[in-house]
Amino acid sequence: MKQGLLEGRVCLVTGGSRGIGAEIALHLAQNGATVAVNYLKDKHSALEIVQKIRRIGQKSQAFAADVADPKQVEKMLDDISGEFGQVDILVNNAGIHRGGRIHLISPKEFESVVDTAIMGAFYCSRMVIPSMIEQRWGRIVNITSVMGLRGWPGDTAYSAAKAGLIGFTKALAKEIAGDGILVNAVAPGYITTEMTSAISERGRQKMLEVTPMKRPGSAKEVAETVVFLVSEGTYTTGTVISVDGGMGS
Repeated sequence: MKQGLLEGRVCLVTGGSRGIGAEIALHLAQNGATVAVNYLKDKHSALEIVQKIRRIGQKSQAFAADVADPKQVEKMLDDISGEFGQVDILVNNAGIHRGGRIHLISPKEFESVVDTAIMGAFYCSRMVIPSMIEQRWGRIVNITSVMGLRGWPGDTAYSAAKAGLIGFTKALAKEIAGDGILVNAVAPGYITTEMTSAISERGRQKMLEVTPMKRPGSAKEVAETVVFLVSEGTYTTGTVISVDGGMGS
């Protein structure tokens, strides 16, 4: 892996305390970035990631905020700015999963999934974009899902939220490309994380059956794609890169 690609850049990874978000935070730091690790409740895990980043010689700090709450997002961005300066790279990774057949999932559960994914990306993006426009450089990567591309039975809330994030990505990319800001999405498939470990054995087998590579992916494989988009993908914007072993094709 190349070192120093992101030297001098300040990154915010929402939902960065574990799983894919944590791996993204580590990979950004390994490439020279200062990393703000956002978390909702799991402060212990967030601080563990911060310590790992500091051990490799990069600056990092944990910031608590519910990205679905605009006031908390505003405070978080103010705190990050005071500690590290303006955010150059935003990774909207925060997301929650509430599964269930459409007539069994509650409106509140459905709303919480959509709010975290879409409103969270909206609140965070609108806060960092003005400074990106001013410096005429910025990178935003939204972590969506193969479920937003193909859907999945029992996952209407998650699929809808992730599909909405794709539309958000494509529209925003066109809106601010002329300002020097690139916006892309990464769509993981079946990735081995704490979240997917809760899936039943039958569910995992079904996912593998529709994955041509016949294996789950790793958070590292997702993180490497994010690093490419924010460092070397200088002519890539408004696209969705699937990291799914062929599952969504």
